[in-house]
Amino acid sequence: MFRKTVGLASAGMLALGLGAAMVPSAQAKSSAVDTTTATTAACALRLGSVTSTGAFTSRMINATAPITVGGVRGTAGVFGANQVQHITTVVGTPLTGGGEARSGLTVMGGALYSSSFVVDSESQIDPHYPHNNLRVGGGWANYRWIEQSVLQPANAGDPARTLLYGQSTNGITTRWISDGSGWRTTAGVGGLSTVKGIALINRTATSETFLANTRSGALVTVTWPTKYLGPASSKVVRGSTWQGFEQLIATKCGANGTLLLGIDRDTKSGYLYAVGHANGKSTAIKSLGKVPLTFSDPQYFRIAPKYDVLNG
Repeated sequence: MFRKTVGLASAGMLALGLGAAMVPSAQAKSSAVDTTTATTAACALRLGSVTSTGAFTSRMINATAPITVGGVRGTAGVFGANQVQHITTVVGTPLTGGGEARSGLTVMGGALYSSSFVVDSESQIDPHYPHNNLRVGGGWANYRWIEQSVLQPANAGDPARTLLYGQSTNGITTRWISDGSGWRTTAGVGGLSTVKGIALINRTATSETFLANTRSGALVTVTWPTKYLGPASSKVVRGSTWQGFEQLIATKCGANGTLLLGIDRDTKSGYLYAVGHANGKSTAIKSLGKVPLTFSDPQYFRIAPKYDVLNG
């Protein structure tokens, strides 16, 4: 069973006042472009997807001028056809010999699963290792999205941390922490029901920050202290023109920046942005252009390294 040792009623739920931050706009998505600059050199996002047949794909999106997309490497038979309803960021750990271990959380058939498998140097499932979809618990049919944050410090003496975030259709976003024997609720936040896409951009020992866009077009940051029952807070980054994206995916870019991918499901297109260190409306954002890729797979996500530093 999925263990919730603290109920939502006692989870210190906070309603974020995002409504006042939203500024409706009828401008096209291309107008969500700033002329301010942000570091883009040598930045790349490793994009994963689950296809309609259940295959797992991996490719690099490079922040070059123009944007380039690396060759796709597909792994058949990871999931059943049209089985995955939601998937978190997947952690990829290289293995000796050129293979890679991959793990993340998925929602399939309304239940949460811990999914893991190993590929060989040809990106095919390695039968010498377990291929697992372990059921964690039910009750996930009414979730809009899930995301997992894994803090694995480079120094063995520093504490590790694994958090799970999920937003239900009632608009409540809940966070759980893995305590070694299961998951326990640490907090719930209301006021995020207007959010369309959300991506983790910053992670410290004491907080985690997401970048999110709303139905009214605002781009905001949501910062959530990691301490038990810690209240979240939000800041407006841009007031309008960001409503066109159904999904945001982000990775580190430079020392303190973010490479942001916005996916428009209506047109099956993606746009890439270099975002400076998040600082409210002072945040630098530079459009890098349209990604030369058709976004037609049912699920997209980031493939992250084991030591995943996020300083956005």
